[in-house]
Amino acid sequence: MGAGGRMQVSPPSKKSETDTIKRVPCETPPFTVGELKKAIPPHCFKRSIPRSFSYLIWDIIIASCFYYVATSYFPLLPHPLSYFAWPLYWACQGCVLTGVWVIAHECGHHAFSDYQWLDDTVGLIFHSFLLVPYFSWKYSHRRHHSNTGSLERDEVFVPKKKSDIKWYGKYLNNPLGRTVMLTVQFTLGWPLYLAFNVSGRPYDGGFACHFHPNAPIYNDRERLQIYISDAGILAVCYGLYRYAAAQGVASMVCFYGVPLLIVNGFLVLITYLQHTHPSLPHYDSSEWDWLRGALATVDRDYGILNKVFHNITDTHVAHHLFSTMPHYHAMEATKAIKPILGEYYQFDGTPVVKAMWREAKECIYVEPDRQGEKKGVFWYNNKL
Repeated sequence: MGAGGRMQVSPPSKKSETDTIKRVPCETPPFTVGELKKAIPPHCFKRSIPRSFSYLIWDIIIASCFYYVATSYFPLLPHPLSYFAWPLYWACQGCVLTGVWVIAHECGHHAFSDYQWLDDTVGLIFHSFLLVPYFSWKYSHRRHHSNTGSLERDEVFVPKKKSDIKWYGKYLNNPLGRTVMLTVQFTLGWPLYLAFNVSGRPYDGGFACHFHPNAPIYNDRERLQIYISDAGILAVCYGLYRYAAAQGVASMVCFYGVPLLIVNGFLVLITYLQHTHPSLPHYDSSEWDWLRGALATVDRDYGILNKVFHNITDTHVAHHLFSTMPHYHAMEATKAIKPILGEYYQFDGTPVVKAMWREAKECIYVEPDRQGEKKGVFWYNNKL
């Protein structure tokens, strides 16, 4: 991979991993966004309706096949085998539906086609199916992309400063506490963020809820579309109610509810690991700028799931730099810009479960580097 993003790890010792992982440079980069864009082949910025739909249709076909097999053949299985079949269905269906979620997310970035109305129609349908308020999240997520790495204005997974850690924080900084925190984060984190802005940036002037048209997250031009998002969610909820009334609540939970929990868990996990890493800086208003903030992200390796998730996992740096680029060109774009990014590009191939545990252990809060000259640059630490 070259020098860019390589992490230098010293021999095992009692030191924290944050002391042994090489930090990403926090100085103003010696390149511009324009120079990065010139390095990328022009066709990478072209959106193809047939190609975009091919990925969506393929995901729908696979998800439909899983549903057909589960409904047609699982009832015929001998009783003990069902205990193995259902978890397999949940895992596979959850992964495929996460891919559908990613394509709807791409619609929100206007990366699906050249037509905004088509992107919004596709995104609204499929995000609503996964109980995501499409327009609501589209606008808050756009602000995340506009303010990545900013301690004051980023939207989600904004790390706390040491002074903001609650009194009980030190009692959770142990294996049991981390297990509880991660479990809650990956099961309830997404709905809690949408409904109550948990882990989101603080807002003044009202209740920051993605379902509330008058929430301070949105401006007056966006409020009507929040109603449309809510209507989409209500329509799907009504459909689920009718399905449960006809087939039973247990059927609805098994075929839809558990895979949706897995989708939500993957969404939180992917986002968490993209923006939480001991090598990544965060900035206050005295240091932050858009380019350095966009580079304060990390690409990860999820193995075969990289393809299932349409490479949102291992091309996230390029995505933050050029969010309207379709996912099927992101790998080529990443390879094109890595030589220019050099050490500003961060890739971590640590196995996902190990990385999740390490980040939960090492990345507790951020504080300025006491030995550095830049007091507006903050780094992760865990010494409470």
